[in-house]
Amino acid sequence: MTKWKTAGPGIRYREHPTRKHGIKPDRYYVIHYRIDGKRVEEAMGWLSEGWTQEKCEENRNALKRSAKESGPRTLRERRIIHAAEEKAAPTVMDLLSEYWDMELKHTPSGKERKRLLTKDIIPAWGTRKISSITRRDAVLLLDNVRDRAPVAANRLQGVLVRMLNFAAERGILEHSPLVGLKKKPEQARARVLANDEIKMLWDALDLNNESIDMFHVTKLALKMILLTGQRPGEVCGMAWEEISDGTWNIPAGKMKGREAHSVPLTDMALEVIEQARPYTGGHPFVFSSPRGDGSQTRTHTLSKGVSRHWQQIGFKEQFTPHDLRRTVRTRLAEIGIDDVVAERVLGHKLQGIMAVYNRHGYDAEKRQALDKWNRALRRILGIEEAERGKVIEFKRFATR
Repeated sequence: MTKWKTAGPGIRYREHPTRKHGIKPDRYYVIHYRIDGKRVEEAMGWLSEGWTQEKCEENRNALKRSAKESGPRTLRERRIIHAAEEKAAPTVMDLLSEYWDMELKHTPSGKERKRLLTKDIIPAWGTRKISSITRRDAVLLLDNVRDRAPVAANRLQGVLVRMLNFAAERGILEHSPLVGLKKKPEQARARVLANDEIKMLWDALDLNNESIDMFHVTKLALKMILLTGQRPGEVCGMAWEEISDGTWNIPAGKMKGREAHSVPLTDMALEVIEQARPYTGGHPFVFSSPRGDGSQTRTHTLSKGVSRHWQQIGFKEQFTPHDLRRTVRTRLAEIGIDDVVAERVLGHKLQGIMAVYNRHGYDAEKRQALDKWNRALRRILGIEEAERGKVIEFKRFATR
């Protein structure tokens, strides 16, 4: 057995007779110091494992300082405290819960963003400590999602980056590991439904068409997108209390641009709303969730319904609920609606200097535009002229 040798104040080592570090014998370091007059000795480790004299000195000084400040006085105490802190450290699931409570649930697309995280992030990382997530972890996970759904991967990346920035803002992380992570380029969709496709879709969405096994509320919500050109998320969140005097008044908090928006409702739109009434069950949303729990139907439900049935409907090319909004915008241009008015119909903000000086609400122009689209849509659907005079009586709905 080799003898202990002194390396410095409170530090000694012993060289192993056969174990080598390079060409020299490996060294095993220990430190010693006094607490309340008693000698304490702590094993550090082998030189080959990174335990240098300088590192031993740093640990010895740190333990001595900690002991004076009522902190851990031995390595064992330090390990116990570290283990307790590690156990109490928030997991990714804990972070998502706080992110939902403090931010997501207050945004129009919060439920959809939570769904993205719950679908792909929680199964992979849910029980992991948030501090253990690295940039590499995120890149590999996003690559896996991108292999099956490139656009969805970009959406997930955006939500994940924001959640980790939230963690840094709240002091859960020192900094986000995803700062500066670039999204992969994606090709902008240009899908616009042709006249025959609009007709096929409308027929498929008829509530009496039992061959298309889709929730009735889903069918009606898809019709409403095609009638108004509003975003799927806004249509799903339509509330009875927002409808007054033939207008749907969307509060700023539900709009992507955080600006209140009014949507004139044509006779066809009012008819769809009345068709939805029996499925509401006393709940606040026009398009209530098929689960019957009083929540709104989800955009994911609309997308799922379309993805399952587009071929059965007779389409040769797949489409999405958002493509209906793009179709309305394109058709508004085709029937001669001014671009500014068309953009206001869709709830887009005016840009540049117009946004500063033009405070006109365009309510009358929006109604004229949607009435004109209503007539054009009737021609596409082959609805007889006699049906156009039908008056839809809208009854205010008393929610629970």
